[in-house]
Amino acid sequence: MISAIVPALNEESGIARTIEALRSLPDPVEVIVVDGGSSDNTVPIAENLGVRVVRSERGRGVQMNLGALAATGEVLWFVHADTTPCAATTAQMLQALSRGPVAGGNFTLVFNGRSPGARLLTFLQPFMKRLGSYYGDSTIFVKRETYFALGGFKPYPLFEDSDLIQRIKRAGEFVSLPATVRTSSRRFEQRGFCLTCLWWSSLQVLYWMGVPAARLERLYGPVRRNSA
Repeated sequence: MISAIVPALNEESGIARTIEALRSLPDPVEVIVVDGGSSDNTVPIAENLGVRVVRSERGRGVQMNLGALAATGEVLWFVHADTTPCAATTAQMLQALSRGPVAGGNFTLVFNGRSPGARLLTFLQPFMKRLGSYYGDSTIFVKRETYFALGGFKPYPLFEDSDLIQRIKRAGEFVSLPATVRTSSRRFEQRGFCLTCLWWSSLQVLYWMGVPAARLERLYGPVRRNSA
């Protein structure tokens, strides 16, 4: 079974859409929402939809680790609360993981919206992946045994997804699959697409250069303040 772990914080506007997309997939998916202390209706919405809700302290890495502990599936799939997968994702995931060397992977990311900025971000994703830049929005999946052998997510304030991907690659093959997942472009719209892309790219380069994630978080904090 696949366990989809959804970290959430104040996601009442989109959490139902994500849960319903996961539950409508052709393969069985256990959905676990890990709430980081929402002050809105995120938790009641998730509970009313009949999925398991785990309460956690705030922090995406911490939340996803708790969700992994609660999960029963042999495949762990980390899905952001504003991201919806297409119908082909689970079949491609299971097929890829049936090949021995494959330990994990992610999907092709599409940004919502018809604005030039959203289209540009979608266009740039393949090039960014070739450079080694991955968004957690692309929904990372990993074999359960591999995840726990690696110790799960580190409690970084950001780039926890990039760190896990690099460790998965050292443990086995990491594949990027063609099935799409669609995510919100809200964080880019809040400050403007160009400024946010430049800001994020600068932080990514500093991370690659070895600047500690805690130091980078002081720069990035205002962008992530209201999300899990």
